[in-house]
Amino acid sequence: MARLELRNVVKSYGIYEAVRGISLDIEDNEFVVFVGPSGCGKSTTLRMIAGLEHISSGEIAIGGQTVNRLGPGKRDIAMVFQSYALYPHMTVRENISFCLEQQRLPQAEIDDRIMRAAETLHITELLGRRPGQLSGGQRQRVAMGRAIVRNPKVFLFDEPLSNLDAKLRVQMRTEIKRLHQQMPTTTVYVTHDQIEAMTMADRVVVMNRGVIEQVGPPQDLYHHPASQFVGGFIGSPSMNMLTARLEKDGDDLVVVLEDGSRLAVPAPRADVYSAYAGKAVVFGIRPESISSLAPKPGFAMLDAKIDLVEPLGPLTMVYFNIGAATLCASIEPESEPRPQSTMSLSFNMNQMHLFDLESGRSLARM
Repeated sequence: MARLELRNVVKSYGIYEAVRGISLDIEDNEFVVFVGPSGCGKSTTLRMIAGLEHISSGEIAIGGQTVNRLGPGKRDIAMVFQSYALYPHMTVRENISFCLEQQRLPQAEIDDRIMRAAETLHITELLGRRPGQLSGGQRQRVAMGRAIVRNPKVFLFDEPLSNLDAKLRVQMRTEIKRLHQQMPTTTVYVTHDQIEAMTMADRVVVMNRGVIEQVGPPQDLYHHPASQFVGGFIGSPSMNMLTARLEKDGDDLVVVLEDGSRLAVPAPRADVYSAYAGKAVVFGIRPESISSLAPKPGFAMLDAKIDLVEPLGPLTMVYFNIGAATLCASIEPESEPRPQSTMSLSFNMNQMHLFDLESGRSLARM
């Protein structure tokens, strides 16, 4: 178990900077998920922590020890890869025990560690099989078992579920979270799937173009995104975004949309945004903050022509246009929306977001 520290870490490939001076402290036993689009630098960061990539500048420390010059085998980390990386000619038991035998541990200790890991991961009955005889989910459990038996200071997961089907991904992310609760270890997990990040992490690190956009608990990133990028990346479906203007209407503050629609800003939020009256902004609101229910205090009504309807059982997604922008709302199926019909929608303005048009930063944080 160990604290993991990154200090102004840079990774350059010639003139291209894949990681641009990131700093982060990961506490002992904390489960931190790096998330972001392809090419944002998250996997490169993980590989630098593992020692599989040399850092161009900066410092990485594990348990208070700088590891910049230590090879992967000397960092006391265990990594679970996307590809499982199992030896096809070895049994499950042999795959799990391989690293322990390399350490020349007593056979009794090796057997004990294997059995405890197998019981934790529910793969005891698979110990005599070879990888070719296993399903994708079973292979991933074996790869995790091989990491667990090492009792490392840090676990590193590099998109371990991306090769699995949707149902198995849900099952395996639950298993990984349960495993961390049973065997708390400092864990860094990389994924492009924001749902994995939200459901598994103690803290989420959102990366974009080689920098950290925001770090925080999942609910904080969801409810208080620091930038337009974070607001659009965290949440599924994505946050609706459209250009608008903030205007004074007597003592009130309103958001004026592209088609001229006017949405009143609730008084508590108006105090935060009043300094930006008269300016163009990016208005953001999540689909789940738009409903077909009767309005409440802080809600604004808008009549919309429904373009597309997607029934999902407990919710129905409807799509409609405001100016050149297409918006999505998550509404109650009892309202029975139909394409090309006009529907009154309630915008919960208590949950809206406004971003600076040029920098993309949240106006509430500027």
